[in-house]
This record gives sequence, C-alpha cells and structure tokens, in this order.
Amino acid sequence: MLPDKTALPIITLSQPTAEVGAQVHRLISKCPPLDPNSMYCNLLQSSHFSETAVAAKIGDELVGFVSGYRIPQRPDTLFVWQVAVGEKARGQGLATRMLKAILARPVNQDINRIETTITPNNKASWALFEGLAKKLDTQIGSAVMFDKTRHFADQHETEMLVKVGPFKAVQA
Repeated sequence: MLPDKTALPIITLSQPTAEVGAQVHRLISKCPPLDPNSMYCNLLQSSHFSETAVAAKIGDELVGFVSGYRIPQRPDTLFVWQVAVGEKARGQGLATRMLKAILARPVNQDINRIETTITPNNKASWALFEGLAKKLDTQIGSAVMFDKTRHFADQHETEMLVKVGPFKAVQA
C-alpha cells in the first residue's frame, strides 16, 4: 500500500517560552494583515503572557501563534491580541484549536469572555470569531473601538471591538 500523501502533518500546541519569540516575529511578518510588533514585544508575549498564549509547531517549525492577555479590570475576559497561522497550517481549523487550548488550561478556567479587535474587511478573522462563538454556544457582538480618523489619524483602518461570551469553561 502506498503512503497517504494527503495526510496532514501533526501540529503540536504548547505554552510558549521566550525561546520562540524570534520565530513569532518571523511568523507574524508572513501573516498580513497582522500588524507587526517589535521582536521585544513578541518575546514578552511568549514569556510574561505565556498563560494566555499558545505556540503551534510542526516539528521544530512554528506554524501558529495566538497572543492574548487578561484585561486587568475584568480578569474573566481574555483579550486576543493576535492570531497568526502560517501558510503551511491554514485550512485545518488551527486558529480555533489554539484559542480553545488557551481556554482549556486549568489556570484559565475562569475566563468566560473573549474580546479582540478586527478591521471591517478582515473576513478570515470575522469568520474565526463568529465560528468560535457558535462552538462555545454563545453570542458575539461588535462596536467601534479605535476609529480610523479619531484614533489612527487616518493611518490605519478602524478596529472593531468584538465580544464573544459569556460561555462555560472549556474542557481540554
């Protein structure tokens, strides 16, 4: 019997460490329309905020990364900063899998809401969070958070605040 050439590679998820910060920086640069951050920022996301981030790898290659943090005034809310999925791993539901992996960690069992910002024309991100809301059996809403003119001085598209929740704890 011939090997199945359509078999998908195994993608492993883990809590990131500072050692993946440079790989995160490279991955995000290859995932437009994501805004690039400094490598230092990516190092902090991978270390200080590792409980609310996830790294996805095929072997030693980083193919996905989600960064987020708990909103200080509302620690039951995860703010998702960025979701990056490399070309090699697209179309496999990896973004949803990564978000659910963060929520399923014992340390995050009290998170019952997600917030993020999405530009109006980022269809992939809208589909991701609309699909996640369905999977979590909850509602989704949006409103302007940062306006193109008022906040970005016409240098960036308007960012819509997207709210998902409330939802029940996600099990591993």
